[in-house]
Amino acid sequence: MNPKDIVAKMYDNDPFSQWLGVEVEHVDVGTCTLSMTIRKEMLNGFNIAHGGITYSLADSALAFAANTHGKQSVSIDTSINHTESLREGDKIKAVATEESLKNKFGFYKIEIKKGDTIVALFKGTVYRTSKNWENE
Repeated sequence: MNPKDIVAKMYDNDPFSQWLGVEVEHVDVGTCTLSMTIRKEMLNGFNIAHGGITYSLADSALAFAANTHGKQSVSIDTSINHTESLREGDKIKAVATEESLKNKFGFYKIEIKKGDTIVALFKGTVYRTSKNWENE
């Protein structure tokens, strides 16, 4: 399967990313760009976006980028740093970039941006299973 077909299949079976309102903007081998808009129900008690929202967008970008090689891959370690707050109506993008790919592991950096401003930095490690998307 080609990377775009893999991501489309993953997205079609991902109700959480759909609920977030994630839009797939770009897919290629080892990379993915997603976008979404912050909605009122995503805000916390400070009237800013809950940290789990940017985390979830980045996690989806990680999953989609890691699976573009055709091997089913799952996250085993992730972390995020929030550098700016977000408000209702803000449109954000997550750009996933492959930093290193090994036989069993992949390492990724995801920048979450509002315009040209980085609002969060996410890193993730995935385990590359022996299952191929071709067989699904």
